[in-house]
Amino acid sequence: MNLIDHSLLEGYLVRTRWFGGKGRPFHVTAVRQLGELTDAGRDPAVRVLLITVEYADDEGGTELYQVPLSAYDEFDDRHSHAYVGAIEFEGRERHLYDAVHDRDAMALWLRGFIAAEPSGRADVGGLRFRRVAASPALDSELRSSPLTGEQSNSSLRFDDTAIMKLFRKVNPGLNADIEIHDVLTNAGSEHIAELYGWIELDLDGEVLQLAMLQELLGTAADGFELATASVRTALADPELTVAESGGDFGGEAARLGEALAEVHAALRERFPLERRGPDATAQLARTMTERLERALPIVPEIEPYADRLRALYDSVARLDGLDVQRVHGDLHLGQTLRTSHGWRIVDFEGEPGRPFAERALPDSPWRDVAGMLRSFSYAPGVVEMSLAGRPTEDEEQELRGERAKEWSAIAREHFLHGYATACDPDDAKAATELSPPLQALLDAYEADKAVYEAIYEKRNRPSWVRIPLDALERIAAR
Repeated sequence: MNLIDHSLLEGYLVRTRWFGGKGRPFHVTAVRQLGELTDAGRDPAVRVLLITVEYADDEGGTELYQVPLSAYDEFDDRHSHAYVGAIEFEGRERHLYDAVHDRDAMALWLRGFIAAEPSGRADVGGLRFRRVAASPALDSELRSSPLTGEQSNSSLRFDDTAIMKLFRKVNPGLNADIEIHDVLTNAGSEHIAELYGWIELDLDGEVLQLAMLQELLGTAADGFELATASVRTALADPELTVAESGGDFGGEAARLGEALAEVHAALRERFPLERRGPDATAQLARTMTERLERALPIVPEIEPYADRLRALYDSVARLDGLDVQRVHGDLHLGQTLRTSHGWRIVDFEGEPGRPFAERALPDSPWRDVAGMLRSFSYAPGVVEMSLAGRPTEDEEQELRGERAKEWSAIAREHFLHGYATACDPDDAKAATELSPPLQALLDAYEADKAVYEAIYEKRNRPSWVRIPLDALERIAAR
């Protein structure tokens, strides 16, 4: 495998959903084998590669990506959609596939987890498989199926028993998703999918965590899909108010706010709340301003709002301090699942756009709140865009826009109320009205999230950039 041509990997990376460098000039500069999983010499032979990507634009920098490849002597039509290419290896041609899409290859991962069940650890093929003590035993006959909704990582399910997330962009050190799920699983939290185990290895004196295995919530509904379905109901007849249409999402939003407050409380028990002084708010404002300045050349449409956003960030810099703790860090409706027993929050890996070293740092819980507020604006924006091509009267289109804003306002208000009430049931005012400093902090977090979204959309879905731009316009107008 060390003979694999770098251009072969570059060609595959740009075809994947999870590669974060699409739209940027880059080269693969190094390929390192981390481990090898085999079954008595039979195909597939699976090698886990660590690929170094170096960017050649002004932003520059390098990233590490995990790419597990399964190899066969013969081309296999079953995996043609995940075909990487062919190489010469030990005097013969070998065909390479992304192993996540190869059921026979992923069975080797499953065996590693099963081997770890008695003791909680098994070393297989250079990889260390770890199991949580209270997790259920696994059946070796479970079959894998890759999921299609993941973007920054790759996930697959083992029948109706478990789900494995393979981290694509990796970095030495503890992975926040594993660390927090381990803590919340041991705390008995009802608002997460239980952690069953994970895969890691030692690399140059540090741990590198590659994947995690969790409880599969097979009957759960995706939070964003639920929200957009609700919006479609609300916009089906714009003559009706949101309440009259049956598309009111307020109740679900309130329950989600309560769930988030309970998760934050559980995290505070393991990672205590810290009070940080003015230096922390000044640094937070600098970080937000720096993101804004980096975004302007990429999304010049932000420029009309830039001065007012800078002023907002300056107001954060003048706050007298900040309460911080471990948080989700990248919360939105797509990171939630609605089960018959309530809301579950998933993917505690942190914001993909932030450096790994920053993702696990304590932050204000209001960052998570702001992320969810952005999602309650994103859902109607996405639905409106999907309806934009339909022939309709200008008056109906305008009314539909008003209903979309009404849906968003109701969801945002109920979510905030549910969150604040669960945080402090004895403070009725806090549940209905935020103090000016707290409102400024929340606005700044929301604006910062919208700037991040604008960069992502500009690079990946340019026609969607209007959604975060509308949010920046609204926030800047306050």
